[in-house]
Amino acid sequence: MTTIKDLSLAIDESACAIDFSDFPEDVQLCILSFLTPPEVASFACTSKRFDSLCKSDGKLWFNMCDRRWGSKTRIKKWGNGKITYRNLYQTLSDWENLIGFWRQGGFTTSPLLIFFEWGPSFVTGFRVSPAKDGTYGVVKAPFLWMSLSPEGQVVNFLDPEGRPEILEDFADSDRFKFPESELVPVNVRLVGKTYFVVEEDTSFGARRRLSSGSGRVNGSVVDEDVIGAAESSGSPGTSPDQAVVEIYQYLANRTSPGADRASRRQRRREKQRQARRKLEPQHYVKIVDCSPTTARPLQGLWKGIYDDMALGFYLVAYDNIGGISCQKVCSPSENLCHIMRFISKQPVFWAANPTFIESPISPEEQNLYTSRVHLRPSAAEDHTHQHLPLTGNEGVSRILRINFSHDLALPEWVGPNPPHAHGRIWQYGDGTFGFGSLQDSFIRDLKHVAKNGCLLDTVDPLS
Repeated sequence: MTTIKDLSLAIDESACAIDFSDFPEDVQLCILSFLTPPEVASFACTSKRFDSLCKSDGKLWFNMCDRRWGSKTRIKKWGNGKITYRNLYQTLSDWENLIGFWRQGGFTTSPLLIFFEWGPSFVTGFRVSPAKDGTYGVVKAPFLWMSLSPEGQVVNFLDPEGRPEILEDFADSDRFKFPESELVPVNVRLVGKTYFVVEEDTSFGARRRLSSGSGRVNGSVVDEDVIGAAESSGSPGTSPDQAVVEIYQYLANRTSPGADRASRRQRRREKQRQARRKLEPQHYVKIVDCSPTTARPLQGLWKGIYDDMALGFYLVAYDNIGGISCQKVCSPSENLCHIMRFISKQPVFWAANPTFIESPISPEEQNLYTSRVHLRPSAAEDHTHQHLPLTGNEGVSRILRINFSHDLALPEWVGPNPPHAHGRIWQYGDGTFGFGSLQDSFIRDLKHVAKNGCLLDTVDPLS
C-alpha cells in the first residue's frame, strides 16, 4: 500500500529531476563525447537543437576525438588543423588497433617485428631488434608513417633505411611537408583487427600533383596525357615543384624536333628506375597478447639470451587447453636455421599445466634454483650477480614445472630428434621470470620488451 511518505518522496524526486537540455553546453558535450557515431546519429534525431549540436564539428566531434586520443596525440595538429574532426575520428578509430606489436609472416629479409605508437600528428611503425651492445637494449628504427594531409587524404610513407632524423622532421613540422624522394609512398590495407598489408602507392605522385594545383599551367588545365607523362617520368616521392618542372619540360619537348623519341626514351628510363624501386607487398600479423595479465602472468613478448649468447626475443602464449608455449622471434640477420625454427613454430618450452608451486618453497626446489648460473647479456648492469636471492623483488615468488618433450604435448612439432627434458620457470617478485632445463646448470632470465605501451631500454640506431 502506498503511504503518504512514499508519495512525498516521489514528488520530491520529480521536482529534483533535471532534463538533459537543462545542462550547460560544455557538460552536454562532455556526456555526448562518450557516445559512438551511430549513437550520436540516433541522438541527433531527438530535436532540432540536438541535431545542430551533433553536427558541430568544432564542438562535439572535437570533444569526441580529444576525450579518446587527446592524451596520446595532438588532436589539433593533425592535417595542420584544416581537416574535419569527424574525418579525424573515423581515421583514428581505424588506426587505433595498429598500436602495439606486429610480426611479418613468411620467409623474408624485411623487418620481422614492428611496433606502432602514437606521434604528435601521425602514427609511426618502428623496426624493433635487439641491440648488439651486450645489454638488454633494443634498437627502435622508424619504418612507417601514417598521417592525414590538410585536404583530409590518408598519406603513408615507408622508409627502407629507417633514418631517425626524418622522424624528427615529421615531429617538428607545423604543417604537412612532402618528404624526401627516398621515402616510398604506400597504401596500408587493414584486414580485420589482426592483419594488414603494405603495398607501394604508384598513383600517389599524380594525386599529390593534382591536389596541389600542379595540374594547371599558366591558367590552363593540362590534359590527361600530360598528367600521365608527368606521372610516368616522376618517381614515387616527387615533390610538387618537381612536378611543375616536369610538366613544363614535357610541354616543351612536345613542340621541339625529335620530341617524341626523347620523351619516350625519358619515360622508358624512368619506368625502369621505378621498376627497380618497386616495393613488394608486405604482410603483417598482430601479436595480440603481447603483455602479461593477472590471469596469464607469463604471456607476452620478452627479451633474453639465445643459445649463441646473443640477445633475442621470446613469445610466450597460453592456448585454449590450458597449456603454455614459448617460441623464439628471430630477426633476418640471425642464423638461417633460427629463422626456419620460427617459421616452423618449434617451441622453446612447453607447460601442460600452468599451476605454480607457491611459497613456502621446498629445500629441493631451492637447491635446483641456487645451484644454477643466470645467463644475461655481458654488459648488463647486473651481469656480475651470478645468483639471485630467493626473497625480495628480484627473488623467486613461485615456480612452474615445464617440459621440453614436445613430441608428447605437440606431436605435429616433432623433429627427427625430439628433445626429452624437464625444467622450471622461476617467476620473480617484479613480474619477470627465468627458465631452464634440469639437464644443465643455467637459467635464462627474461625481461619486459615494453610496458604501458612504451618500448623499454631503447638504443639510438646510429650507435
